[in-house]
Amino acid sequence: MDNVNGIEIGAVTSLYLLCCILRIVKIKDLANTIAAALFCPPEAYIPHFEAKLNGFTSGHGFTHESQLLDNNTAGEVDGECLRVTVSDMATSSHVHPQDLVTQNDCNGSHLALREALLCYITTGDDVQVLGSLSVLATLLQTKELDESMLDALGILPQRKQHKKLLLQALVGEGSDEEQLFSRGSSTVNDGTSTELDGYLQRLKEQYGVLCSFLERGTSPHVNRCQVLDALVSLFCRSNISAETLWDGGWLLRQLLPYSEAEFNSHHHELLKGSYKNCTSALLQEIRGVWPDLLITVLCDEWKKCKRVIEASSPRKDPKCILLPVQKSFSEDVISGESSFTAGDRMCESVKVFVLLLQLQMFSLGRVLPDHPPTFPPSNIPENSRARAAGLDISGPKPGTELRLVDAVPCRIAFERGKERHFSLLAISMGTSGWIVLAEELPVNRQFGVVRVAAPLAGSNPRIDEKHSRWLHLRIRPSALPFMDPSKSGVYNKVKSKALVDGRWTLAFRDEESCKSAFSMILEEMNLQFNEVERRLRPLLDLERDSDFSNLSPRPPKALSSNTTASNSL
Repeated sequence: MDNVNGIEIGAVTSLYLLCCILRIVKIKDLANTIAAALFCPPEAYIPHFEAKLNGFTSGHGFTHESQLLDNNTAGEVDGECLRVTVSDMATSSHVHPQDLVTQNDCNGSHLALREALLCYITTGDDVQVLGSLSVLATLLQTKELDESMLDALGILPQRKQHKKLLLQALVGEGSDEEQLFSRGSSTVNDGTSTELDGYLQRLKEQYGVLCSFLERGTSPHVNRCQVLDALVSLFCRSNISAETLWDGGWLLRQLLPYSEAEFNSHHHELLKGSYKNCTSALLQEIRGVWPDLLITVLCDEWKKCKRVIEASSPRKDPKCILLPVQKSFSEDVISGESSFTAGDRMCESVKVFVLLLQLQMFSLGRVLPDHPPTFPPSNIPENSRARAAGLDISGPKPGTELRLVDAVPCRIAFERGKERHFSLLAISMGTSGWIVLAEELPVNRQFGVVRVAAPLAGSNPRIDEKHSRWLHLRIRPSALPFMDPSKSGVYNKVKSKALVDGRWTLAFRDEESCKSAFSMILEEMNLQFNEVERRLRPLLDLERDSDFSNLSPRPPKALSSNTTASNSL
């Protein structure tokens, strides 16, 4: 809203204030009047406030590239107003998300405020999506709001729909008891229109706000389909943060707690396509910078996501709308990016992957397991370098003695003018791996003492183009700082600056020795990557197993409890 009594209020601020009013002012008439007002188009308020359409988005417009429309949505946005014509196809339970809105038509019917919220979800930026989801979640959690109004808005939880239909059937008010759990059950004839009409009439009499909602003709079932379509469309978007998508996952589960009714085959196909894209991104991370932590992060995010979408209330306060968390990674893979940036991107990819997998499972009526299905660790092969070096499961610690089998002598200067002689050894052990610099024992040169050990993954070995005896390595931290609570404060202070990885330049005695060291590192990295992929194979194969039968048995009715067991790797 623009220039109201000399104060400019943007759409995002309006969404925040709306949430605050509903959460603070506990008045039934106010809550229901606000819900009814969402069915009115913005122009209904213009004569009284002399404002532009409520789609005006000061400070959060659709002008930068992260707000471009996805392929799954359609619509156009004017820099000052948002106008979309609602398609008649919405009357079908098989309405597609891209049919929810059509191209900008200033001569057509203007978008109602409720539909503007859905349009923000399908085409808005991250902040606008978060604001719209917060408003819908706040409405759903407002106890003063009549269930009939929630039904009219299309956000009445399915369990409450069934409860109402069951009560009607018991007292003989229902016209057909068979509709109780049928696909597309609607409460259009149970007083919803009457109550909504009463509040719309009050808006007209007390505030002079005219709304043609009843003349247009719609039903709670149609509105519910619009909400489901918008949410599914949201999960197909690639320019929205995982944190915001998780909030959308919570709302979807409230609407579909244990049944796939109204969740049609087109919804499943869209989710399956988006899940397939996330699987491809996860495969890239397996051969990326942090494969040794990928399974740990996935198991941790699985438990977090399960708690979020199974919670009885949304996890965020509305103030998060005004203080959104900025993405700390680039959406494009940049050559030579820091390991910290790659770690952020890996965690984001895992969060989206976990959400889409869990959404598909509960939409099909499956129980969400307490931890993701992965294969157990394999035994270390007898002919591996780790076995030959005599390492135990703890890995190479500084001061540990090991056999220098396949080790390549090299030189490195950690300080200017102080060159040191070491033996280089690349070792993989399951999903872990190290680059070891060991110092030969003077008495027995077949053994050495570990002086320095660095992560194998992300080392990005490269032979110098001008000096064929030099090998360049990137040395990343052994753990992500933001995964360690003791270091999170330090990380938050420095993440705005460029975090630089370590660099090693190893000099070998000849070109063949350099190539031998290079090949050894690549070989051990591939062994590490293959083990990570093998461990994750049950998850990666799910795209060919649409019924998820290898994950968990079909429950009788209810979902699993929120109790989360400990997760062992």
